[in-house]
Amino acid sequence: MSDPSTPKGSRSASASDPLAERVRQRLQLAGQAFDRRERAARPRSRQRKNPLTLVATAPDDADAVHGRERACLRSVFRELGDAHRRYRARTGLAGTPALRAAARAFKEAPSVGSLVPVAAFLDELGVLAW
Repeated sequence: MSDPSTPKGSRSASASDPLAERVRQRLQLAGQAFDRRERAARPRSRQRKNPLTLVATAPDDADAVHGRERACLRSVFRELGDAHRRYRARTGLAGTPALRAAARAFKEAPSVGSLVPVAAFLDELGVLAW
């Protein structure tokens, strides 16, 4: 029998998904936010720059894709860190050495594979809302 107080599709639907897929979905959302920020209009500078002093440096497509990926990974990692800090402030508990090691591994080599263990620790604590 289902719990009537739980909205359909909320926690129970996401709990059946593998955590790695949930992390990838979160990274997609971060990528969409990144793209919106990149397309946003920026105010023009009031000072005119001398065009002779400016060197046209167009970033390579591979560099742009890699930069976008790293920015999305960092964004989701910061989101996880914020959620963990709120959890620690609410409960008064300290961080665990295993979580610190997972975070350190992500910082040394940011990737989806190194982000999943960090999310797994927070998922076990019930911190993840996604």
